[in-house]
Amino acid sequence: MHLSRAAVLGGGPGGLYAARLLKLAYPSCEVTVYEQGTPDATFGFGVGLAAGTQRKLDAADPDTLRDLVAAGHRHDMTLRVGADTVRVRNDRLIGIARTELLAILHRHAEKAGAALEFGSRRTAAELDADLVIAADGVSSETRGNGPFGTRIDVGRGLYLWCGTDFALEDAVFAPVHTEHGTFVTHAYPYSGGRSTFLIETDERTWRNAGFDVSTAATPFDASDEVSLAYLGEIFAEQLRGRPLIGNRTRWLRFRTVRCARWSAGRTVLLGDAAHTAHFSIGSGTKLAMEDAIGLVAALREAPDLATAFARYEAARRPAVERLQELARRSQLWWESFPARLHLPVERLMVAYMTRSGNVPLDRFAATNPDVVAAALTHYAGEQPPPSPDAVTGWVLDRPLIHNGRHYPHRHPARVDANLVTLDEVLTDPWDETGDAVVARARRARADGADGFRFTGPGDRAAVLTRLDLAERVRTEVGGLSVVEAPAALREDLAAGLVSGRTDLASFTGES
Repeated sequence: MHLSRAAVLGGGPGGLYAARLLKLAYPSCEVTVYEQGTPDATFGFGVGLAAGTQRKLDAADPDTLRDLVAAGHRHDMTLRVGADTVRVRNDRLIGIARTELLAILHRHAEKAGAALEFGSRRTAAELDADLVIAADGVSSETRGNGPFGTRIDVGRGLYLWCGTDFALEDAVFAPVHTEHGTFVTHAYPYSGGRSTFLIETDERTWRNAGFDVSTAATPFDASDEVSLAYLGEIFAEQLRGRPLIGNRTRWLRFRTVRCARWSAGRTVLLGDAAHTAHFSIGSGTKLAMEDAIGLVAALREAPDLATAFARYEAARRPAVERLQELARRSQLWWESFPARLHLPVERLMVAYMTRSGNVPLDRFAATNPDVVAAALTHYAGEQPPPSPDAVTGWVLDRPLIHNGRHYPHRHPARVDANLVTLDEVLTDPWDETGDAVVARARRARADGADGFRFTGPGDRAAVLTRLDLAERVRTEVGGLSVVEAPAALREDLAAGLVSGRTDLASFTGES
């Protein structure tokens, strides 16, 4: 396919990277990036690049990746609850300043021959181009004005982005209890002297602290100084007494963007314009840059734009939707995070790592055996096996004493207790349907039920949601919880046991 002129709307990571790759693939094509901001008006702090993303960038454009890694700041991950701390190693995770990331991508786009126009607010309709790549972000005007079948889901929790003027040793997750409720930070270093400091909370805590008022009083282009001052005080230990730094910092609710189609005519969506995934997965930059790789590959192989767009979407949508589902589960976990703070910190780390179903328990045991060993010791009161391959079976085979009843292992064929079956099929255990299940469970307990058997479809998504529902009922109502699932999902059940999501497992079909 021949391309004479291509336009990119948006000078973020996805747009700049797409411009470079497109110019490398089509040297004679005139490629122009239109960015409404200016190079010195970049907002945000640091972004993360995990090992998998680095591998894909290396395959597509090793020169750019080399500069990104050189400018990045490698770190591990720490969870701190009160005086207790647990650390997880992550050898290839790096943070990089958003300003530095954009400067590198800007430089490489221009080096490839792309033109960049800053301070230029343009629309797809007014551009004289064979191809328009809309990489204009989560609030994309292109998407809003086009036939893309957009759906936007808004999260329950609230969060804000801020920063610090020093580099943390590791990424840190740390909750702080206050008179208003619980706030939790997701913080990580991204340079030798800076860290991102994201803080989130639930709506009740947010309102109790008066942040609904401070948010309403904060202009769009300013930072919520009232929130920053208060949060700087309660996170003083993590901040070493330093202040929080704002940059258009205000409380937000995460918006998950989904589109029924990613292209229309000569225009194609890329990155946050097409889809978003919750920040707790660290996926915005990853998805945008991988979209750029996929789009340019499709353009090179297809005979026309329509075919290229179809191939691009067919190749990228499964990966995007998978990550969006992982992010959705992670978002729900973080929005309900304070309910888990009774767990020993090592078990809480296992719960965190397995929250989306993306990290198998045995694999986590292989990469961080000391953390998992401590979690399993808390779980069973005895030393676990040395081999990671034996962890799942060992977890399921531990005995349990619950309200005077003794179970020789955690997957008994029969449970001698008065259990009420909860078989509701839902996607969000904390929505109104989940509330109704909890209310029903409370009534059942008041009527003498010993606990609950959670059953339903046998697909993995349903089982993971069932474990989350069991956790909520177990935490808020009490009683014995038994989660049913096919034997093929025994590792998910084992992770649920260690994470405190259920007391017992039951393999479907056993009697």
